[in-house]
Amino acid sequence: MDIGTQVDQLAQDHLDAFPPERVEKPLIYKGRAASSNQVSRFDPHRREIIDDGWGSLDEEAPALRTEVMLDAAKSIINYIQSPDLPFDRTLNHYRGCEHGCIYCYARPTHAYLGLSPGLDFESRLLMKAEAAELLKKELAHPKYRCAPIAIGMNTDSYQPIEREYQLTRQVIQVLSDANHPFSLVTKSSLVERDIDLIAPMAAKGLASIYLSITTLDRQIARRLEPRAAAPERRFETLRKLSTAGIPTGVMVAPVIPALTDCDMEKILEQAYQAGARKAGYVFLRLPHELSDLFQAWLQQYFPLKADHVMSLIKQSRGGKTYQSGFGQRMRGEGIFADLLAHRFKLSCQKLGMSGERLDLRTDLFSADPSWGRAIKPQQQFSLF
Repeated sequence: MDIGTQVDQLAQDHLDAFPPERVEKPLIYKGRAASSNQVSRFDPHRREIIDDGWGSLDEEAPALRTEVMLDAAKSIINYIQSPDLPFDRTLNHYRGCEHGCIYCYARPTHAYLGLSPGLDFESRLLMKAEAAELLKKELAHPKYRCAPIAIGMNTDSYQPIEREYQLTRQVIQVLSDANHPFSLVTKSSLVERDIDLIAPMAAKGLASIYLSITTLDRQIARRLEPRAAAPERRFETLRKLSTAGIPTGVMVAPVIPALTDCDMEKILEQAYQAGARKAGYVFLRLPHELSDLFQAWLQQYFPLKADHVMSLIKQSRGGKTYQSGFGQRMRGEGIFADLLAHRFKLSCQKLGMSGERLDLRTDLFSADPSWGRAIKPQQQFSLF
């Protein structure tokens, strides 16, 4: 037996005596960021992936189709009391979001529906089909007092299913008819479709649009936000909106330390060149189930950076992955968070961008009284 054969035999004997641990291949669903349907914090049961011996773990993940369900809502305007937000009311006509951003702070809200913040959030969606009619009724109420409405602050109002259902356009049409101010943040270029409605409102001081841009790296964006518009496409949308006379801004959100924070200054500069004059940023937020989902995503796509990213997050969150206190939840605390705030401030000063939201007019508001008349006064019956 020659020396080469002896070495091969020794190697094989070693493998037989000490077999290597099985490396499980993570499931990757095409066009989806999450890789599992992690149970919610309200679910008493837990699920684990096991090898059944039939090679199922080596199979490709099945196609995951989007399912849209009706949400039987009784109201559409959500009033909030958050001192770190520049608005006091929001409107969300979609629940869940097909953009599938792995970092989305709204993912845990799917747990209230008995669904998973993981794949369910981006594939099992709910729509409030009567959103426009509900809005008419609330605007026409005698006690309603006008103030800017922030549209789509929970999930993106221009996510892909909007192409079919057009609820966002219907809502903006109602606001236009009533001269009611609104602001909107989106990652989608579909907002260009509604320039014909938004531009006339902007001319009256009734509308402003923000584009959320997380990174300039297309490969990172494809994994972070699999069904959102590419970064360069969002800059093009900013340019088109600005050219149409619509006040625009950019949200550098979220800022992920050691992964996307290096792009902050470049994003602000390119957004300014595209016509944006307002800017804001949000430090990565990981409430509830989102912490495990994001960490699993990091290990899947950026295993060598995962520990560094999470270390900086915890340094900025008092040793935790998240702090929910007003003020801290958006910015974080500590050396890295302070440096981030300083970088943002200097960049905005250099470019002449303002961090303040645009003051929108409320004095033009006038809702059609007939919108709120489910039963006309002359049709009401007396009690006796």
